[in-house]
Amino acid sequence: MPLVEIGLFVVMGFLAVAVFILLTQNARLSELIRSQRDEARARDTSVAVGEEARRASLEGAVRSLEDKLRVYDTLLREWEKDRAQKFGQLANELQGASKATLRLQETTQALASTLSNNKLRGQWGERMAEDIIRYAGLLENINYRKQVAQASSGTRPDFIFLLPDERVINMDVKFPLNNYLSMVNAPSPAEHDAAEKEFFKNVRARIKELRGREYINTAENTLDFVLLFIPNEQVFGFIQEKCPEIMDEALKDKVVLCSPFTLYAVLSIIRQAHEHFRFEKDIRKILGHIDIFAKHFDTFKARFIEFGEIIVKLQGKYSDLRDTSFKNIETKIRHIEEHKRGAPGAGENDLPEAS
Repeated sequence: MPLVEIGLFVVMGFLAVAVFILLTQNARLSELIRSQRDEARARDTSVAVGEEARRASLEGAVRSLEDKLRVYDTLLREWEKDRAQKFGQLANELQGASKATLRLQETTQALASTLSNNKLRGQWGERMAEDIIRYAGLLENINYRKQVAQASSGTRPDFIFLLPDERVINMDVKFPLNNYLSMVNAPSPAEHDAAEKEFFKNVRARIKELRGREYINTAENTLDFVLLFIPNEQVFGFIQEKCPEIMDEALKDKVVLCSPFTLYAVLSIIRQAHEHFRFEKDIRKILGHIDIFAKHFDTFKARFIEFGEIIVKLQGKYSDLRDTSFKNIETKIRHIEEHKRGAPGAGENDLPEAS
């Protein structure tokens, strides 16, 4: 065989092997490409599914957020409406409070003006005392009298309270408050202390004055003390706190200081005393009627027993009449009936004697 053919044969063998190897590599490469393409498709599908799920989740979260925002918007609108309404109410209440403050200021000024005038202060004390007396249930000219002069001394207490057994208690309502007001309105501590001293001096002087006005008078059948009305609870408390010895001094002078609360308690006791006295009188009358009833009952009992004895006697006479006279009459009637029937010799020997 020539060398050329051998060489060609060798070359053709190498070419065949190369082609085989090339085809094999090409097939493997195609398979690899196909596998990678399938994996890429699977990854793309998984990514698409994940993105779809994330998108759905995001849309759900957005919708939930929108719903909450709508709820919050509704609440905010309602709160705003309620706030506007309450603000309007608050404005009306502030306006009403402002008017009430103005009225209170006017009343305070009028009260200060009243308390600074002795005559008006006395009238104010009388009005307060009358209100408390009315609340305590006392009636004028029944439980108390007002501005009536005492016959023996000519003095005129503001109030005279009527007690059982024709006893009375006198009360004065004119209390010195000028220096107390000056003390409250004092611009400096020095003026405050000076007004306070003057106030306590006025109270002691008023107590001495009442002691000398014969409000305690045996000729008028009064009790052994007189009432001095302080028409302000704060003033009464101030005296007890700052100068309690005034209370003891007043009691030594037979003067009882009364605030509105303590006066109500005293008047309640007076009313109860009246009621107990009236009950006692009524009980005595009832006991008297019971005694009279007992006497009448004893008389009635004796007459009733006497009447019973008469009934017993009548019962005896009735029984005798029924047992004797009725029997005789019945016998006569029977004989008469026998004679009518013509029975011979009927009843000839049975004629009863007349009784």
